[in-house]
Amino acid sequence: MKPSKPPFILKKNPRSPRPERSPRFEEVQRRMASAIMRRLTPDERTQPTDSDGRATEVTAAEYIKPNDRLTSLERLEIYNRQYWFRLLDCLIDDFPGLRAVLGDGRFYPLIISYLESHPSSSPLLGDLGKNLPAFIAGRKSLTAPHTWIAGDVARLEWAQIVAFDRGGRPPLNPSLIASTPPDKLTLRLQPHITLLDLAYPVEAVVLRLLRKDRSLRNGSSNAVGEKHVPRKFARAGRISRRRTRLLVHRHENSVYFKPLTQAQFLLLEKLAAGSTLAAACDILVEAFPSTKSEDVRSWFASWQHFGFFIRR
Repeated sequence: MKPSKPPFILKKNPRSPRPERSPRFEEVQRRMASAIMRRLTPDERTQPTDSDGRATEVTAAEYIKPNDRLTSLERLEIYNRQYWFRLLDCLIDDFPGLRAVLGDGRFYPLIISYLESHPSSSPLLGDLGKNLPAFIAGRKSLTAPHTWIAGDVARLEWAQIVAFDRGGRPPLNPSLIASTPPDKLTLRLQPHITLLDLAYPVEAVVLRLLRKDRSLRNGSSNAVGEKHVPRKFARAGRISRRRTRLLVHRHENSVYFKPLTQAQFLLLEKLAAGSTLAAACDILVEAFPSTKSEDVRSWFASWQHFGFFIRR
Protein backbone atom coordinates (compact mmCIF):
# COMPACT_ATOMS: atom_id res chain seq x y z
CA MET A 1 0.00 0.00 0.00
CA LYS A 2 1.38 3.33 -1.06
CA PRO A 3 1.66 6.00 1.59
CA SER A 4 -0.86 8.74 1.19
CA LYS A 5 0.38 12.04 -0.17
CA PRO A 6 0.29 15.07 2.05
CA PRO A 7 -2.58 17.45 1.32
CA PHE A 8 -0.13 20.10 0.14
CA ILE A 9 3.54 20.65 -0.38
CA LEU A 10 5.29 23.88 0.41
CA LYS A 11 7.62 24.92 -2.36
CA LYS A 12 10.09 27.78 -2.20
CA ASN A 13 9.61 30.42 -4.81
CA PRO A 14 13.09 31.29 -6.05
CA ARG A 15 11.84 34.70 -7.13
CA SER A 16 10.28 35.71 -3.81
CA PRO A 17 12.40 38.22 -1.84
CA ARG A 18 14.07 37.08 1.32
CA PRO A 19 12.61 38.47 4.51
CA GLU A 20 14.54 41.48 5.73
CA ARG A 21 17.01 40.43 8.42
CA SER A 22 16.55 42.29 11.68
CA PRO A 23 19.67 44.02 12.98
CA ARG A 24 21.76 42.12 15.47
CA PHE A 25 21.28 43.06 19.11
CA GLU A 26 24.90 44.20 19.43
CA GLU A 27 24.45 46.54 16.50
CA VAL A 28 21.33 48.06 18.05
CA GLN A 29 23.22 48.53 21.30
CA ARG A 30 26.12 50.20 19.51
CA ARG A 31 23.91 52.58 17.55
CA MET A 32 21.81 53.54 20.54
CA ALA A 33 24.84 54.04 22.78
CA SER A 34 26.46 56.23 20.13
CA ALA A 35 23.32 58.37 19.89
CA ILE A 36 22.87 58.65 23.66
CA MET A 37 26.50 59.67 24.24
CA ARG A 38 26.48 62.46 21.66
CA ARG A 39 26.68 66.02 22.90
CA LEU A 40 23.42 67.90 23.32
CA THR A 41 22.68 71.06 21.34
CA PRO A 42 23.01 74.46 23.10
CA ASP A 43 19.27 74.32 23.89
CA GLU A 44 19.77 70.85 25.47
CA ARG A 45 18.19 68.78 22.72
CA THR A 46 19.40 65.76 20.74
CA GLN A 47 21.55 66.60 17.73
CA PRO A 48 19.33 66.87 14.60
CA THR A 49 21.73 64.81 12.46
CA ASP A 50 23.28 61.46 13.27
CA SER A 51 26.99 60.64 13.06
CA ASP A 52 26.48 59.36 9.49
CA GLY A 53 24.93 62.66 8.37
CA ARG A 54 21.35 61.42 8.19
CA ALA A 55 18.52 62.99 10.17
CA THR A 56 18.41 61.58 13.70
CA GLU A 57 14.63 61.41 13.43
CA VAL A 58 15.04 58.90 10.61
CA THR A 59 17.84 56.81 12.12
CA ALA A 60 16.19 56.63 15.54
CA ALA A 61 13.07 55.10 13.97
CA GLU A 62 15.20 52.21 12.65
CA TYR A 63 15.82 50.80 16.14
CA ILE A 64 13.37 52.53 18.53
CA LYS A 65 9.62 52.08 18.31
CA PRO A 66 7.36 55.06 18.91
CA ASN A 67 4.40 54.81 21.26
CA ASP A 68 1.08 56.61 21.53
CA ARG A 69 2.72 59.59 23.29
CA LEU A 70 6.29 59.91 22.00
CA THR A 71 8.06 59.57 18.66
CA SER A 72 11.21 57.48 18.28
CA LEU A 73 13.34 60.62 18.45
CA GLU A 74 11.59 61.88 21.58
CA ARG A 75 12.13 58.55 23.32
CA LEU A 76 15.82 58.61 22.37
CA GLU A 77 16.16 62.19 23.57
CA ILE A 78 15.06 61.25 27.08
CA TYR A 79 18.08 58.94 27.43
CA ASN A 80 20.42 61.35 25.64
CA ARG A 81 19.58 64.20 28.00
CA GLN A 82 19.69 62.09 31.15
CA TYR A 83 23.09 60.66 30.18
CA TRP A 84 24.63 64.08 29.63
CA PHE A 85 23.03 65.69 32.66
CA ARG A 86 24.29 62.82 34.83
CA LEU A 87 27.88 63.18 33.61
CA LEU A 88 27.80 66.94 34.02
CA ASP A 89 26.45 66.58 37.55
CA CYS A 90 29.24 64.15 38.42
CA LEU A 91 31.94 66.57 37.27
CA ILE A 92 30.25 69.46 39.10
CA ASP A 93 30.19 67.43 42.31
CA ASP A 94 33.76 66.14 41.91
CA PHE A 95 35.36 69.48 40.96
CA PRO A 96 33.63 72.23 42.97
CA GLY A 97 36.90 74.10 43.46
CA LEU A 98 37.61 74.19 39.74
CA ARG A 99 34.12 75.50 39.10
CA ALA A 100 34.60 78.21 41.72
CA VAL A 101 37.96 79.47 40.47
CA LEU A 102 36.78 79.57 36.84
CA GLY A 103 33.15 80.59 37.29
CA ASP A 104 30.26 78.94 35.46
CA GLY A 105 30.97 80.83 32.24
CA ARG A 106 34.32 79.04 31.77
CA PHE A 107 33.67 75.84 33.71
CA TYR A 108 30.73 74.48 31.70
CA PRO A 109 32.35 74.87 28.25
CA LEU A 110 35.47 73.24 29.71
CA ILE A 111 33.77 70.09 30.99
CA ILE A 112 31.60 69.75 27.88
CA SER A 113 34.70 69.87 25.68
CA TYR A 114 36.38 67.42 28.05
CA LEU A 115 33.52 64.93 27.81
CA GLU A 116 33.61 65.13 24.03
CA SER A 117 37.33 64.33 24.03
CA HIS A 118 37.21 61.82 26.91
CA PRO A 119 33.82 60.08 26.96
CA SER A 120 33.05 57.86 29.90
CA SER A 121 34.89 54.55 29.50
CA SER A 122 34.56 53.06 32.97
CA PRO A 123 31.61 51.60 34.88
CA LEU A 124 32.74 53.73 37.83
CA LEU A 125 31.61 57.35 37.66
CA GLY A 126 34.45 58.21 40.02
CA ASP A 127 36.88 57.62 37.13
CA LEU A 128 35.19 60.20 34.91
CA GLY A 129 37.53 63.10 35.73
CA LYS A 130 40.87 61.27 35.77
CA ASN A 131 42.06 62.91 32.53
CA LEU A 132 40.79 66.41 33.33
CA PRO A 133 44.10 67.83 34.72
CA ALA A 134 45.98 66.71 31.59
CA PHE A 135 43.17 68.02 29.38
CA ILE A 136 43.42 71.46 31.00
CA ALA A 137 47.17 71.52 30.40
CA GLY A 138 46.69 70.56 26.76
CA ARG A 139 43.82 72.97 26.02
CA LYS A 140 45.02 76.19 27.62
CA SER A 141 42.62 78.38 25.64
CA LEU A 142 39.68 77.00 27.62
CA THR A 143 41.02 78.26 30.96
CA ALA A 144 43.36 81.15 30.03
CA PRO A 145 44.57 83.29 31.72
CA HIS A 146 44.12 81.05 34.76
CA THR A 147 45.37 77.75 33.35
CA TRP A 148 47.98 77.21 36.09
CA ILE A 149 45.46 77.71 38.88
CA ALA A 150 42.81 75.61 37.13
CA GLY A 151 45.31 72.81 36.60
CA ASP A 152 46.43 72.88 40.23
CA VAL A 153 42.86 72.78 41.51
CA ALA A 154 41.93 69.93 39.16
CA ARG A 155 45.00 67.93 40.25
CA LEU A 156 44.16 68.48 43.91
CA GLU A 157 40.52 67.52 43.51
CA TRP A 158 41.42 64.43 41.49
CA ALA A 159 43.89 63.45 44.23
CA GLN A 160 41.05 63.83 46.70
CA ILE A 161 38.93 61.41 44.64
CA VAL A 162 41.81 58.94 44.52
CA ALA A 163 42.31 59.20 48.28
CA PHE A 164 38.64 58.51 48.93
CA ASP A 165 38.04 55.75 46.35
CA ARG A 166 41.26 53.76 46.07
CA GLY A 167 41.86 50.77 48.25
CA GLY A 168 44.56 50.44 50.88
CA ARG A 169 47.19 47.81 51.61
CA PRO A 170 48.41 46.54 54.97
CA PRO A 171 51.02 49.03 56.23
CA LEU A 172 54.64 48.06 56.42
CA ASN A 173 55.76 46.50 59.69
CA PRO A 174 58.23 48.91 61.40
CA SER A 175 60.42 45.96 62.38
CA LEU A 176 61.05 45.26 58.69
CA ILE A 177 62.47 48.74 58.23
CA ALA A 178 64.76 48.27 61.22
CA SER A 179 65.95 44.81 60.12
CA THR A 180 66.53 45.55 56.39
CA PRO A 181 69.74 47.29 55.26
CA PRO A 182 68.94 50.76 53.88
CA ASP A 183 70.62 49.97 50.56
CA LYS A 184 68.26 46.99 50.14
CA LEU A 185 65.03 48.51 51.42
CA THR A 186 62.57 49.92 48.90
CA LEU A 187 59.32 51.45 50.06
CA ARG A 188 56.06 52.10 48.29
CA LEU A 189 53.29 54.55 49.14
CA GLN A 190 49.72 53.47 49.67
CA PRO A 191 47.65 53.40 46.44
CA HIS A 192 45.40 56.18 47.76
CA ILE A 193 48.29 58.62 48.31
CA THR A 194 49.17 61.40 45.83
CA LEU A 195 52.15 63.75 46.02
CA LEU A 196 51.43 67.21 44.61
CA ASP A 197 53.86 70.00 43.74
CA LEU A 198 51.56 72.99 43.14
CA ALA A 199 52.29 76.51 41.94
CA TYR A 200 49.39 77.97 43.95
CA PRO A 201 48.09 77.33 47.50
CA VAL A 202 44.76 76.09 46.16
CA GLU A 203 44.14 73.70 49.06
CA ALA A 204 42.87 76.58 51.21
CA VAL A 205 40.33 77.53 48.55
CA VAL A 206 39.16 73.94 48.10
CA LEU A 207 38.84 73.36 51.83
CA ARG A 208 36.74 76.52 52.27
CA LEU A 209 34.47 75.50 49.43
CA LEU A 210 34.07 71.97 50.76
CA ARG A 211 33.05 73.27 54.18
CA LYS A 212 30.61 75.73 52.65
CA ASP A 213 29.10 73.28 50.15
CA ARG A 214 28.60 70.64 52.81
CA SER A 215 26.48 73.12 54.74
CA LEU A 216 24.43 73.80 51.60
CA ARG A 217 23.86 70.19 50.57
CA ASN A 218 21.65 67.86 52.52
CA GLY A 219 23.36 64.78 51.09
CA SER A 220 20.06 62.97 50.58
CA SER A 221 19.55 63.57 46.86
CA ASN A 222 21.39 61.90 44.04
CA ALA A 223 18.89 62.83 41.35
CA VAL A 224 19.91 63.86 37.87
CA GLY A 225 19.55 67.56 37.29
CA GLU A 226 19.88 68.49 40.95
CA LYS A 227 20.26 72.24 41.41
CA HIS A 228 23.72 73.60 42.18
CA VAL A 229 24.76 76.88 43.73
CA PRO A 230 25.63 79.28 40.87
CA ARG A 231 29.27 80.33 40.50
CA LYS A 232 28.94 83.49 38.41
CA PHE A 233 32.29 85.04 39.33
CA ALA A 234 35.72 83.47 38.93
CA ARG A 235 37.87 83.42 42.08
CA ALA A 236 41.15 82.66 40.33
CA GLY A 237 42.25 86.31 40.33
CA ARG A 238 42.16 86.39 44.13
CA ILE A 239 44.75 83.61 44.58
CA SER A 240 48.38 84.69 44.85
CA ARG A 241 51.11 82.46 43.49
CA ARG A 242 52.99 80.45 46.14
CA ARG A 243 54.57 77.08 45.62
CA THR A 244 52.92 74.44 47.77
CA ARG A 245 53.75 70.78 48.30
CA LEU A 246 51.12 68.39 49.59
CA LEU A 247 50.55 64.75 50.39
CA VAL A 248 46.89 63.82 49.91
CA HIS A 249 45.89 60.71 51.83
CA ARG A 250 43.08 58.93 53.63
CA HIS A 251 43.05 58.14 57.33
CA GLU A 252 40.12 56.53 59.15
CA ASN A 253 37.79 57.19 56.19
CA SER A 254 38.61 60.91 56.00
CA VAL A 255 40.74 62.68 53.37
CA TYR A 256 43.57 64.98 54.47
CA PHE A 257 45.88 67.47 52.73
CA LYS A 258 49.22 67.18 54.53
CA PRO A 259 51.69 70.07 53.84
CA LEU A 260 55.26 68.98 53.13
CA THR A 261 58.55 70.82 53.19
CA GLN A 262 60.66 70.74 50.06
CA ALA A 263 63.01 68.22 51.69
CA GLN A 264 60.16 65.93 52.78
CA PHE A 265 58.62 66.07 49.34
CA LEU A 266 61.92 65.19 47.66
CA LEU A 267 62.49 62.19 49.93
CA LEU A 268 58.98 60.79 49.42
CA GLU A 269 59.13 61.44 45.69
CA LYS A 270 62.35 59.45 45.33
CA LEU A 271 61.02 56.58 47.44
CA ALA A 272 57.79 56.49 45.41
CA ALA A 273 59.87 56.36 42.21
CA GLY A 274 61.63 53.18 43.41
CA SER A 275 64.86 54.42 45.00
CA THR A 276 66.20 52.48 47.94
CA LEU A 277 66.07 54.20 51.30
CA ALA A 278 69.86 54.74 51.23
CA ALA A 279 69.82 56.24 47.71
CA ALA A 280 66.89 58.52 48.54
CA CYS A 281 68.61 59.79 51.69
CA ASP A 282 71.83 60.43 49.75
CA ILE A 283 69.90 62.58 47.25
CA LEU A 284 68.20 64.37 50.15
CA VAL A 285 71.48 65.24 51.90
CA GLU A 286 73.04 66.39 48.64
CA ALA A 287 70.11 68.72 47.94
CA PHE A 288 69.67 69.86 51.56
CA PRO A 289 72.99 69.52 53.41
CA SER A 290 71.57 70.94 56.64
CA THR A 291 69.12 68.04 57.02
CA LYS A 292 69.66 66.21 60.31
CA SER A 293 69.24 62.48 60.82
CA GLU A 294 66.92 63.07 63.78
CA ASP A 295 64.65 65.11 61.51
CA VAL A 296 64.42 62.24 59.04
CA ARG A 297 63.68 59.78 61.85
CA SER A 298 60.92 62.09 63.10
CA TRP A 299 59.40 62.27 59.61
CA PHE A 300 59.41 58.51 59.25
CA ALA A 301 57.84 58.04 62.68
CA SER A 302 54.95 60.29 61.66
CA TRP A 303 54.54 58.71 58.23
CA GLN A 304 54.70 55.24 59.68
CA HIS A 305 52.06 56.17 62.25
CA PHE A 306 49.64 56.97 59.44
CA GLY A 307 50.55 53.80 57.55
CA PHE A 308 51.88 55.56 54.45
CA PHE A 309 54.30 52.80 53.44
CA ILE A 310 53.73 49.32 52.07
CA ARG A 311 56.33 46.84 50.87
CA ARG A 312 57.35 47.20 47.23
